[in-house]
Amino acid sequence: MKLVWQILAVVAVGAVGGQGATAVRDNPWLSLLLGGVTAVLSVVVYRWAVGRTERRPVTELAREGARGSLLRGLVIGVTMFGCVIANLYVYGAYEVHGFGSLTGAVGLVGFMTGAAVTEELMFRGLLFRLVERGLGTYIALVLSGVVFGAAHLLNKDATLLGAAAIAIEAGGMLAAAYAATRSLWLPIGLHFGWNFAESGIFGTEVSGNGDTHGLMDASTSGAELITGGEFGPEASVYSVLFGALLTIAFLWLARRRGHIVPRQRDERVNALATLAR
Repeated sequence: MKLVWQILAVVAVGAVGGQGATAVRDNPWLSLLLGGVTAVLSVVVYRWAVGRTERRPVTELAREGARGSLLRGLVIGVTMFGCVIANLYVYGAYEVHGFGSLTGAVGLVGFMTGAAVTEELMFRGLLFRLVERGLGTYIALVLSGVVFGAAHLLNKDATLLGAAAIAIEAGGMLAAAYAATRSLWLPIGLHFGWNFAESGIFGTEVSGNGDTHGLMDASTSGAELITGGEFGPEASVYSVLFGALLTIAFLWLARRRGHIVPRQRDERVNALATLAR
């Protein structure tokens, strides 16, 4: 029952914030304000709900080192999507037509901030973390990734290819980032950096959510496998490739740091084997 309260509290804030952000999306300043408020309120509610029900310090949202982790995640996210765009440009699938909208980019800062924080709290802070307790890191990564990808099927121009790509490149990568650091700040920064670069900087569509108005007025064209089609570059083979590589890197780091959680059944088997010896 305690876990149910955690989920309900965090999901409720995320849902209300998401609906509000969508309603004011055409007003950049309201979007910036509401996105920031949603992000802060979500963190406060998560800390309160998890701390109260699990009776422990909420170390995954510790204030110490938060700024550095957010910045590292931001740099990784922007760099990663920059690599995707660079490959699309070389392939001839990405074209810049001119300057876009500064105020549009400002609004996207708020929208993407709210989305990054609420989604990381729900999918990595709750879903991945709680499933990992019983099924271990690897199964939790796969299951949470599939659910994260499936959630994007609700978007305007969603496709099965796009949802599958999100499950691999984002669901896996962000869960692995959390496993490597045991902090939600890095995946939050990475999530925001990736989404804002995609929309606010390079002006491409995000996860089938419709057109965006970022700093660049740009478009993609060509084979859907390369560009991602109507879903946007997140469904591009390049995004899947770079996301998979980062997932492997984060899992290697998690294993090196001793952060990989085994399945509970495996722990019992290992304990019995130790006793037998």
